[in-house]
Amino acid sequence: MQTFAEILKETRFFKDLNPEYIELLAGCGSNARFDPGDYIFKEGGDADTFYLIRHGQVALEVHDPRRGQIVVDTLHEDDILGWSWLFPPYKWHYSARAMSLTRGVAMDGKCLRGKCDMDTALGYELMKRFAVIMVDRLQATRLQVLNIYG
Repeated sequence: MQTFAEILKETRFFKDLNPEYIELLAGCGSNARFDPGDYIFKEGGDADTFYLIRHGQVALEVHDPRRGQIVVDTLHEDDILGWSWLFPPYKWHYSARAMSLTRGVAMDGKCLRGKCDMDTALGYELMKRFAVIMVDRLQATRLQVLNIYG
């Protein structure tokens, strides 16, 4: 059985991160499991976690009052789900729904923010990594909007 630190070291997102930081971050992790159709989180809800998807498929959705839920991106194994835990007011900008049995590591946002406040170099490193994810998500949303309304 692998430790959370070992799991994190193997991922694309944490690749080349200082091993000391990996150990610090691992203390904020727990196992997560979602059945097909389960909402992992809903747009507007409190954002207190991010997830490393280890197995499964997750739809990122936005709500359109006329069309209902619209899938803007689909995430898979080794993807990171959730960045809203990092920025006040800590509210989800999307909804996330498991499309298949999904397992992963849930990372506690409050725990992580505390570690980043104590070590600003760690905070900066995570911010750089999450900025890439945010740009990717915003680009996927932009492309989906162009497909729907373009």
